[in-house]
Amino acid sequence: MSVALVTGATAGIGAAFARRLARDGTDLVLLARDRDRLASAADELRQAHGVKVETVVADLSTEAGLSVAEQRAAEGIDLLVNNAGFGHQGWFLDAPLDVELTTMRVHCEAVLRLTYAALPHMLRHGTGGVINVASIAAFVARGTYGASKAWVVSFSESVAAEIVGSGVQVTAVCPGWVRTEFHRRADLDVNDVPRYLWLEPEAVVDAALRDFSRGVRVSIPTTRYKVIVGLNRAVPRRLAAAISARVGSRRTGRRAAAPTGREHGPG
Repeated sequence: MSVALVTGATAGIGAAFARRLARDGTDLVLLARDRDRLASAADELRQAHGVKVETVVADLSTEAGLSVAEQRAAEGIDLLVNNAGFGHQGWFLDAPLDVELTTMRVHCEAVLRLTYAALPHMLRHGTGGVINVASIAAFVARGTYGASKAWVVSFSESVAAEIVGSGVQVTAVCPGWVRTEFHRRADLDVNDVPRYLWLEPEAVVDAALRDFSRGVRVSIPTTRYKVIVGLNRAVPRRLAAAISARVGSRRTGRRAAAPTGREHGPG
């Protein structure tokens, strides 16, 4: 991979992707909302790894930000990492409608539009691909967040099937609980999450890139999460939805605010 575009690149999984790709000698296009954090991250990667790093300041929850991101993706990249995302607490009807709609825009519309913009260049050259960061929340019924991640998985599998044999790969990576600032920004109470369920972002990235290179369409990092997803699929959907709703209600209890983060977690 000679040039990779990473969205949500200044923290969490996105930053881990940027570090790993830079270490492997890949030039980067880092996209995020915070200009200062972008500049700092870019300088650090240039100095540490000697790669070229371009920055794009864009808010993917806005039409203007999406347009800027689309334009850069269409100019030609070899790998697209759709990582930008956020979470919020509370029941569906407790969240303001604009927050729910923003969830769909950032998690679904942005993924679709950037993939649509990036793929033609890759297909012309017969190489490259897209990694879409989803979540194990895609496999459980848990509000708009889980629904949006289920869409990401289905979309990724569909596009991968359409371009099979082209030399271009699409993979959805579905991590569980990851140690990032995602949960603090979303104001989520994670005190009851067992220690063994937590993953480091570097482990998620290693698994994602390994599965991507092998042509795996849905990557679930670690054996323990593969088992959890498998067991969930064996439970009747109505029961799984009821369990998920009970677990998901253990949040801070405050009404969801407008999104402040762009890093992923299982929600």
